[in-house]
Amino acid sequence: MIDRPPYRILVVDDEPDFLVLHASYIKALGYDVETAADGIETLEKLPLDIDMILLDGKMPGMDGFEVARRIRSMPEYSYVPIVMATGLTKPEDRRRALEVGINDFVTKPLDPQELGLRARWLLDFKAAHDRLAEHKSELERSVERKTKALRHALEETSEAKRLIYEGHLDTIRRLTIAAEYRDHATASHIERVGLCSEIVAAKIGLSPGEVETIRHAAQLHDVGKIGIPDHLLLKPGPLDDDEWVIMRSHAAMGAQILTQSTSPVMQMGEKIALAHHEKWDGSGYPNGIAGDLIPLEARICAVVDVYDAITMDRPYRPAISKDHALEMMRKIDGSHFDPEVLNAFLESLADIREVQTAHR
Repeated sequence: MIDRPPYRILVVDDEPDFLVLHASYIKALGYDVETAADGIETLEKLPLDIDMILLDGKMPGMDGFEVARRIRSMPEYSYVPIVMATGLTKPEDRRRALEVGINDFVTKPLDPQELGLRARWLLDFKAAHDRLAEHKSELERSVERKTKALRHALEETSEAKRLIYEGHLDTIRRLTIAAEYRDHATASHIERVGLCSEIVAAKIGLSPGEVETIRHAAQLHDVGKIGIPDHLLLKPGPLDDDEWVIMRSHAAMGAQILTQSTSPVMQMGEKIALAHHEKWDGSGYPNGIAGDLIPLEARICAVVDVYDAITMDRPYRPAISKDHALEMMRKIDGSHFDPEVLNAFLESLADIREVQTAHR
């Protein structure tokens, strides 16, 4: 173990004889010595790794009290012991010394043995403080290293979760691609329904997370049509009653495809797929539920789905005008649609039409 170098003590006195005498006492005690003849020189020599200051109380200009006050105003020297060498004996002088941060006193003329005892006690105290400060610094460095490692781990975890979420969205996109192979018009419809459902959800006041989720989940509303035969899905004319039974099965089929997923997007998509053909008055399918029993996400998708479907060309009929579509939807408000959702949709028409134009 490497021994610590001798403590360095700064002796301050404006009288040369006392300065030399007091410096000799310090050297005799085995310490290194620095000297200063006034307050200005004292402050300039503080960066010399000073471990203690033996400070004269009465000096012209900047006296010992002012020197001590300035030293204590600098955080890096706030724990350097200061011993005042003074002939002052009044209680108010000693109170003033304590107020400015003096640690101890020795009376002139100095007793070398008393000086040695007081110096040893104060230097031991400073050494303990230095060890504590070093331990604190090491703890702070350790915490900083661990925090950095934790931050890195959290960033990796966040990236992993981001990749998992992207995987969910990729599954949705691939299900949409599966529809494109069968009916390009249906594929475009799926994309528009997702974007427009996002707009209406935001207008209603859903949370940002719910708005983001419905954007992707609503694209799954017709995923069950993957199981509908082409001769029905692409039939150019009206479906007969038996064919309608098969076509309507796409709602339950879509929910079955998406069931038991741990993904919030898939879970919401299951609700939408199952219930987006339910009606506010209970006359829809597949379960004939009504009002608030229909999940809000499905009620939003229902309005968007109907508007987009009737204003775009389909294999079995041409598109109707947007104004005519709105007139039809207002007439069935309260029976087919949730009035609050339809109102939010109507207030968002400008944004809805921009989506239709951009994603034909």
